[in-house]
Amino acid sequence: MNLPHSDNLPCQIKSSGRLEKTIALLEFDRIREAASSRALSTEAAKLIREEILLLDPEEIRARKNFVSSFCELIINSNNEIRQVWKELPEIGFLLPRLTVDGSILDIDEALALGLFLERGRELQGFVLNGSSLTETPLRTLAESVPDCSTLAREIFRIIDRDGTVKDLPEIKRIRSRILNLSKELEQIAGHYCANENTRRMLQSDVPSQRDGRLVLAVKANFRSRIKGIVHEVSATGQTVFMEPEESVEKNNQICVEQANLGMEIRRLLLKLSGSLAKHHDKLDQFHRVIVYLESLRARAQYSLELSPLNSGVCFAREPSPTIHERSGPALVLKQARHPLIAAGTGTFTSGKAAVPIDLLLDPGTKMVIVTGPNTGGKTVALKTIGLFALMNQAGFALPAAEAVLPFFNGIFADIGDEQSLSQSLSTFSAHMTNIAMIIEKATEHSLVLLDELGAGTDPEEGSAIAMAILDHFIETKSTVVLTTHHGMLKNYGYSREGVENASVDFDSHTLSPTYRIIMGIPGESRALDIAARNGFPPALVQKARSYLNEERSDVSALIAGLKEKHRELDKVSFSAKKEEERLREDRRKTDLKALSLRQKEQHLKQEGAAEFRRFLAESRKNLENLVREIREGELSREKTLKVKDFIRVLEEKSAAISTILEVENETLNGQSWQVMPGAEVLAGPSKSRGRVIRRDQKKPAKNIAGKTESFWIVETGSLRISFPERELSPPDSGQNNTQKAGADSVGWAAELVPEKTNAMLEINLLGMRFEEAMETLRRQIDAAVLAGLQEFSVVHGKGDGILQKGVHDYLTRDPAVAEYHFSRPELGGTGRTEVVLHI
Repeated sequence: MNLPHSDNLPCQIKSSGRLEKTIALLEFDRIREAASSRALSTEAAKLIREEILLLDPEEIRARKNFVSSFCELIINSNNEIRQVWKELPEIGFLLPRLTVDGSILDIDEALALGLFLERGRELQGFVLNGSSLTETPLRTLAESVPDCSTLAREIFRIIDRDGTVKDLPEIKRIRSRILNLSKELEQIAGHYCANENTRRMLQSDVPSQRDGRLVLAVKANFRSRIKGIVHEVSATGQTVFMEPEESVEKNNQICVEQANLGMEIRRLLLKLSGSLAKHHDKLDQFHRVIVYLESLRARAQYSLELSPLNSGVCFAREPSPTIHERSGPALVLKQARHPLIAAGTGTFTSGKAAVPIDLLLDPGTKMVIVTGPNTGGKTVALKTIGLFALMNQAGFALPAAEAVLPFFNGIFADIGDEQSLSQSLSTFSAHMTNIAMIIEKATEHSLVLLDELGAGTDPEEGSAIAMAILDHFIETKSTVVLTTHHGMLKNYGYSREGVENASVDFDSHTLSPTYRIIMGIPGESRALDIAARNGFPPALVQKARSYLNEERSDVSALIAGLKEKHRELDKVSFSAKKEEERLREDRRKTDLKALSLRQKEQHLKQEGAAEFRRFLAESRKNLENLVREIREGELSREKTLKVKDFIRVLEEKSAAISTILEVENETLNGQSWQVMPGAEVLAGPSKSRGRVIRRDQKKPAKNIAGKTESFWIVETGSLRISFPERELSPPDSGQNNTQKAGADSVGWAAELVPEKTNAMLEINLLGMRFEEAMETLRRQIDAAVLAGLQEFSVVHGKGDGILQKGVHDYLTRDPAVAEYHFSRPELGGTGRTEVVLHI
């Protein structure tokens, strides 16, 4: 970390004259002044006020990281730093003196150094104790502060924190002698005041001091009555300040002891200074880092105060992916509030309500032309953009909801009227002089702000000059934001690539500006409306309107119409978005309801099958009882009727259940399942999953119960086995064992398409090898195209994502596929893909 050297605090290099002028125009010095007032050190405050603006991207990122981390620390500490900490004394001027042989710090200087070491240690501790255990740049910076606690203890071994020298043994002895001598002097003075003869000679009973010696205030006419030395005579001549003869020696002794005390203190300070001088480099490093940390803390404190309530601290993000290879927006300001306007509220105001601004530059846009009425906020918007760019590169948070800003190697502004009588510069000449310097300095990575470009001269010539200037900045690829009233520049914005029009909105009903920025549409100056609103005579306003030609009127009407259409489009877009959200929610509810119905349907089927099994068990038990009764006795008419009744009830229930199953099969199935090469099947009694390879030619078809049955070769795992067709079933039909009743098709029938084809609404690729899965997917797409099935689902699971990627790659290449996407979370999410075909 490159920190300013203590000899050069607070800055190393002064900014260029052009940048300093921009800083003054945009009032960035007021931002720095406000931030410096939050510092608890005069040196840190000076560092903030005078530090150069950062232009190197890495230095800017590091600064913003520091300030952002400090903001988090302050928030976590409940923002009580200012109440807890004390001011850091200024010591920068002391450190160079320690390098001079024989130099001695006085008591106040040593005290300031000791307090700085102690309080700097507290600041370091705040950072280290408040930071997380992980290494951060701010924590690393705080850890670079050398340990000077030993030096602080050495200072305060000699000096108390109130600035007095401690009672060390020799110091204590000298002070004791001085105290005893002082008491003896007081006794002598008391004797004069207590004696009746001498007291009447004194103007005051209280002794005083003259040149460090105790004296008595004697009346002038009694001067010869008291022997001693005259030190002073009052202005009136009525009082003589005399040192009595018997106290002269005591005063002399006190002077000697005080001199001894001074020499002893000097000896201690000389020794202390020599000891400190040996650690000069450590002290210098401690001083530089602590002052820098305090400047960061002050920036963070000010950043927190700027942040809008309940919106958090906003540090501008860089355009993605890099500063100059932009795929995202090049510049974004949302709810941006000028921090110096509207009595410190951070907004510029229309007089009734504060209104922030929004601005968005697409990656291909390098220039924005802002037009609109006077007093509409164009210049304030321009200053907000420039001030935000300066604050961002100085490491401050921005008073905005969101900000995206690149780093600029130069920020240039031409704002306001800078005419000069002394230099014979008119308004137009002053503008041209400034712009000429900007043209000379600006590069591809510079920000240029131009207010009222082309003003101050003939409108036609001013527009021509303005367009020539803009052509130059388009060639240099500088980022430019300008304001103007020239109509020709509005057309320029539409006819140049990378240039976009914008306007400050104007309410045609109240005839007042709203201060909103509308991108993509130029604005009218509305000079006549504003003149009328500010008391201009109505007759003159009407007269002025009559001078406007039809062409101008048509253009104004066109712009007004565009703005109205823009408002309508915003409303329609908002309504469409709400309607889309409503429809999406309705679809979600419908899907959930359909899923619930399917689950309920499946539950009812399972209950029906269970009921059928119970019915068969009860019927078998009843039949066995009837058979036993017939065998045990003679066949009677009563027994015959009982058997007939049982058979009738059995036939009725069987017919009812068969009817239900037939209806379900007709509704859900609509066709019989056919075995064919490539079909997925469950084979054999164990229901092993496999794939049909071909018909088994070695085993001829058999006639079973009047029905011809074939044999098929089925691949299950690494084996190929021949199975009769009756032992093959669809993949999802193995859950039901009541095959003779037709219940074995309940689960699988719902997946069949109501056409004579094997295309399915859902195919399951889980458990297959990759090549097998791709072949199954290919056959499914071909079958779906032939059957006219437009949509189906593919279950591939999540796992390592290999099968998922393979499915998506195949769908991307297949020309029959129109689109595909993951299913909704309740239907499988990323483990299931919905496929739509070109039908």
